[in-house]
Amino acid sequence: MKSEWLNSPAAELNTDAKKEAMERQSQLTKPPGALGELENIAIQLAAMQGRGNPQLNNIHIVVFAGDHGIAANGLSAFPQAVTTEMVKNFSNGGAAISVLAKALNAQLDVINLGTVFDPGPLSNVIDKRIAAGTKDFSHQAAMSEEEFFVALNIGRQAAERAAQNKAELFIGGDMGIGNTTASTAITCALLNKSAEDIAGRGTGLDETGLQHKIAFVNNTMEKFKSIHKDPAEVLRHYGGFEIVALTGAFIACGKMGLPVLIDGFIATTAALSAEKLCPGSAQWFFYGHVSAEKGHLHMLEALQAKPLLDLGLRLGEGSGAATAVPLLQLACKLHNEMATFAEAEVSSKH
Repeated sequence: MKSEWLNSPAAELNTDAKKEAMERQSQLTKPPGALGELENIAIQLAAMQGRGNPQLNNIHIVVFAGDHGIAANGLSAFPQAVTTEMVKNFSNGGAAISVLAKALNAQLDVINLGTVFDPGPLSNVIDKRIAAGTKDFSHQAAMSEEEFFVALNIGRQAAERAAQNKAELFIGGDMGIGNTTASTAITCALLNKSAEDIAGRGTGLDETGLQHKIAFVNNTMEKFKSIHKDPAEVLRHYGGFEIVALTGAFIACGKMGLPVLIDGFIATTAALSAEKLCPGSAQWFFYGHVSAEKGHLHMLEALQAKPLLDLGLRLGEGSGAATAVPLLQLACKLHNEMATFAEAEVSSKH
């Protein structure tokens, strides 16, 4: 499966800005490396932004929502109606990501790609419903080729809007009952793992529910293993509209050179898919946290990722990534505002 915009490569990092930032770090009033990963963050942001003094004031968050046909198989501790109810909660500003976005003074967009229950017109929600959820991927592909590319392009357009609004950082979030099962299947296929390696408790499955989820994914993957060498087919067959849109957004950010802060299990599935579909995309990614979902570690390892936080978070919505934003901002402030040895008249290392 091809789409013309997918064929262009990811943008290159600015090596001159990176060198400039590294030189400044070597002159600041601290032992070399004393601020650890905060130094690396500032240097990486400088390379991404093409300037020796990176800034991080304009944050753009997009939450993609969609339902999954597999939810009818009893794979979640919550009913499918919760997806629509949470979209309404986003609209009213009552969700965790709503609170975090307000605290960060960040732009928050919510896009409904396909809930089973139509919430009707909602303020602060962009209606892009493709269908009333995806199909049950244990029987057929979750979406048609046309639906797949529509979802990819909705994500792409969301990233492009962020860039047009001069965003300095993009965060993508997710909402969709059943999406940890979809992400488990995608991850297993892309990394050649079994569901025992990847599947977690999602919204709170008990042990019986977890074993049912593992068996469901393993049986389905055995049935459709012929598609597993094609990342696009894997994403189309097992994905949800929100996961595909996240993938499209992350690929678009990589092509435009817009830094991304990746959230947890679902968003990292999209990040892994983005890197498979457009190699080089991942050089534009930071990783907000380690999810409590056990399979997240396998994805982080495959992406050679260094997550910023480990707080046992597993909410989704982009909430873990948003929680990590202040660390990136502090890294910029330390880099830009600390005095150099010369400015402070402090003796440097011999």
